[in-house]
Amino acid sequence: MNDAAAWSDFWAANAGAPQGGCLPQRWAAIEEAQAAAWHSFIASLPEGASVLDLATGDGRVLGWMRSARADLALTGIDLAPSLPAPPEGTETRGGVAMESLPFGDGAFAAVVSQFGLEYGDVPAVAAEIARVLAPGGKVGLMVHRGDGPILEHNLARRSAIDWVLGEQQLGAILRQALDAPNGGPQVAAQVAAAIGLVGARRFGEDSPGWEIPEALRRAVLMGEQAGREAILATIAAIEARAANEVGRIASLERACGVADSREALAAAFAAQGLALRGASDVCEPSGRALASFLTFS
Repeated sequence: MNDAAAWSDFWAANAGAPQGGCLPQRWAAIEEAQAAAWHSFIASLPEGASVLDLATGDGRVLGWMRSARADLALTGIDLAPSLPAPPEGTETRGGVAMESLPFGDGAFAAVVSQFGLEYGDVPAVAAEIARVLAPGGKVGLMVHRGDGPILEHNLARRSAIDWVLGEQQLGAILRQALDAPNGGPQVAAQVAAAIGLVGARRFGEDSPGWEIPEALRRAVLMGEQAGREAILATIAAIEARAANEVGRIASLERACGVADSREALAAAFAAQGLALRGASDVCEPSGRALASFLTFS
């Protein structure tokens, strides 16, 4: 599972949702802090400035900017080939690598990215940012922190997935239950329900420890009329979706390591004539830092 496929699957599953599995339940306060950081960054941009958002995902940063500055010309790109519809008044393009931007030299007054730069080849991306940035332009980057709540939340999700499908082997057990002499869909559904109860107690009802067994239980019961092959296909599809999430979390973990290597990141921009002008924490209400906000010019 490569990063593009993992994140395409994520955006497809979360299109139109205010939040997804990537963020903890306290996502509303986290997003308020993120939006505030971007509003502060764009406040000084000139009238009608063009802004490029790298690794735009669902265009959330573009939406926050649009709500604060309707005059800005907002464009986003993402490596994932399939993206949700962009916010009104903005443009997004999928299947575009940060390392090879399809824009002319000096095309943007500002280049931004939220949890994006650290997924790419940082020196190559810094070079492309410098190329498409207009003279006197600004760069704003919100980057992950390995000690923050986002990675912590996602690692907990991965542990729950590994428990359900790895340690408990629920998919394999359900296939066996379907074919056992005294088995069948009803028995398989009971097995899934039992594992789900244990998973909920161990990991919480908002975790894959309950979500996956419950999805499998419903799939078995709903597929009873369609037959064994239909049930098996649905089980495989749920397992594939879980594997995609594990791939996305591994991608996130790698990105946190890149972002935490702050000196190397700053050096990549310095090599392109862009100096680090500011670094501040983006915090949730508890005061815990969830990201770092870096500015270059």
